[in-house]
Amino acid sequence: MEQNHQAQGQATPCRDISHLLEGIRRFRTRFYEENSTLMRGLVEQGQSPPALLISCSDSRVDPTLLSDAEPGQLFVVRNVANLVPPYDTTRHYDGAGAAIEYAVRDLKVDHIIVLGHAHCGGIKAMLGAAGGQWPDRDFIGGWVSMALDASRLYLSEKDEHGQPLQASLQRLRENAHLVERAAIAGSLKNLLSYPWVRERVEAGTLVLHGWWFDLDTGDLWATEPGGMQLMPVL
Repeated sequence: MEQNHQAQGQATPCRDISHLLEGIRRFRTRFYEENSTLMRGLVEQGQSPPALLISCSDSRVDPTLLSDAEPGQLFVVRNVANLVPPYDTTRHYDGAGAAIEYAVRDLKVDHIIVLGHAHCGGIKAMLGAAGGQWPDRDFIGGWVSMALDASRLYLSEKDEHGQPLQASLQRLRENAHLVERAAIAGSLKNLLSYPWVRERVEAGTLVLHGWWFDLDTGDLWATEPGGMQLMPVL
């Protein structure tokens, strides 16, 4: 997620989105008129995607566009900074947990992919909050704080009050990719706190993957199946 700032006090006209309707028309032509077999099968037989993909809401990182997936191939969860909250049944409203549960227990996906990316605004917000600059928003600060635990490896330098030194935080702001990749590892770790995820992983019927997409170059970094270390693969 990356913010698009507008000048305070200046009203701007809403941008045109008619091209999105045109896109839906092209989709309908492609999958309902020219090649209806796929969509008819998905309607009549239901979905059975092989993978759950958890990605950032960032408009620049669309998982279906990046992977060239067709309808029915990905079950997608998107949120700010592609975070997986730890297993906690006391949360009554947990869209991420509900989607993960449905994908794993009902759709029986074979893979879960956590897809992060460079220049993530959610990670930047987390680093700001770690330095005492809590975002002036209702929900973002609390949400991205989940990524802080995954970043503590890079925040070992503390002051007398146990708070990260500003110099340490500044180094991370200048190398935010380290935190973005650490947050992916944190989400993979949190996935294993879900008992029915861990059970299937240990049985060998579910594989966890971490991916990080470099917006600057188009390169993809990925973990080995079941691993935590991200390495360049594309």
